[in-house]
Amino acid sequence: MKLYFTPLACSLADHIALEELGLSFEREKVDLKTKRTASGGDFLAINPKGYVPVLVLDDGETLTENIAVLDWLASGHPEIAVSGPLGRTRALEMMTYISTEIHRSFKPMWHPSTDAEKASARATVAGQLRFVADHMAGPYLFGDTPSVADFYLFVMLLWAARFDVAVPNALIGMRDRMKRRPAVQAAMRVEGLILDAVTL
Repeated sequence: MKLYFTPLACSLADHIALEELGLSFEREKVDLKTKRTASGGDFLAINPKGYVPVLVLDDGETLTENIAVLDWLASGHPEIAVSGPLGRTRALEMMTYISTEIHRSFKPMWHPSTDAEKASARATVAGQLRFVADHMAGPYLFGDTPSVADFYLFVMLLWAARFDVAVPNALIGMRDRMKRRPAVQAAMRVEGLILDAVTL
């Protein structure tokens, strides 16, 4: 397998999942501005959508979209899935909320916008994170062990730290537990991220 990623992008969630599973895979960094890969390739030839993640499977099939990649990994590996009859559905429900609400709400912070727009976005994300914290089932989103949904949320919490968004104590604890996991540290090390003061 081969993962195309950009440091601190949502593809970090997929990177963490692969590290957690101990799978053998290649990694290639993508410059989303130039649409070139680290080896000089045309990223648009790999994913015409122009963004990460992209996971190329061993049989040559290509997966895009963060939720799709995470769901595919969890479907074959129960150790990073949510258990129970509705486990997969609950994981998809949470990841969809993270993607369509929290992830999207960060847009004014990543792109040119007014101070008022940035302040409004920070307040929106803070409220969304409070909602998530209020529905946690344990030290992680669904209990005592992290799932693919936690990996995605963890990236959002790194973004929150970067942009000075208020984070509930329960999620600060979850973020810090995630940072101590060897797989998380391995993925962040490869991506050139600093654990205490995350930068690109």
